[in-house]
Amino acid sequence: MIAVHLESGLINVREVARPARPEGYAVIRLLVAGICNTDLELQRGYYGFSGTPGHEFVGEVVEADSLELVGKRVVGEINLYCGICSWCARGLGRHCPSRTVLGIVRHPGAFQEYLTLPERNLHVVPDGIPSRLAVFAEPLAAACEILDQVAIPSGASVAVLGDGKLGLLVSQVLQANGLKVHQFGRHCSKLAIAERKGVVTEVVGAHLPLAEYEWVVDATGSAAGLRTAVGMTMPRGTIILKSTVHGEVPIDTAPVIVNEITLVGSRCGRMEPALALLERGAVDVESLIAAEMPLAEAKNGFARAATAGILKVLLSA
Repeated sequence: MIAVHLESGLINVREVARPARPEGYAVIRLLVAGICNTDLELQRGYYGFSGTPGHEFVGEVVEADSLELVGKRVVGEINLYCGICSWCARGLGRHCPSRTVLGIVRHPGAFQEYLTLPERNLHVVPDGIPSRLAVFAEPLAAACEILDQVAIPSGASVAVLGDGKLGLLVSQVLQANGLKVHQFGRHCSKLAIAERKGVVTEVVGAHLPLAEYEWVVDATGSAAGLRTAVGMTMPRGTIILKSTVHGEVPIDTAPVIVNEITLVGSRCGRMEPALALLERGAVDVESLIAAEMPLAEAKNGFARAATAGILKVLLSA
């Protein structure tokens, strides 16, 4: 089978052996996978990664202990946890100290014809969701995680900074859950995707609102995003951090302390609400797809995904 290999910033496609299936795991035939900002950060040196990346995927189960899974289309939770430590006992498997992470930390990723994941990580995709849309379940789950972490009152105003892939998903998820979202970005064409779902949008100018929002989400993907978010947050407000940036992020902590601002790190989320949003068409992910190409052309796919203004690039096996 073929697999994408990333090392020292270089992408190539190799012939490798099909992975063996440990007990409790499923072997999954890749149908479609998405290149996300984290994959691009890995290419830039994040985590010192080498190996097969990729964690946004839809695949068909071809081998499993649970026969009812065989033949099903699935998406997967990306954190592989031990299930026996104190963190796992508290339901915090995503933070298990011995966890591995699909395509990021010590577990080969989804950019290969066949991959493995524990059966407990898998979620069956409803028949009504096409695979090219279901591939957004993982980043959508990350957007939904905000609502699991922070109790934002219904009808509250929330600022979302950034109009990249995750920013557009975050704004749509929050809007679909009864919040009044004001999204700030740099690209009219991208912001239009959120506008069609009722989000109020604004192209960033020289001046941004000062201390105007109780709730601010930083999805800029830039080192400067947190500083901008702090300036827009009112005293005792909350900033939810969704950006993953390679390297250190400088921040003046004085306004955070003086204004008693809460910072909430936010990463992966539950698949169930994400699949429900996709099934009822509450979010527009179709408009985020910029290109689709075969897995064998992954090098070109990464180059396209890294091009300014490009949203989601999909790879199909």
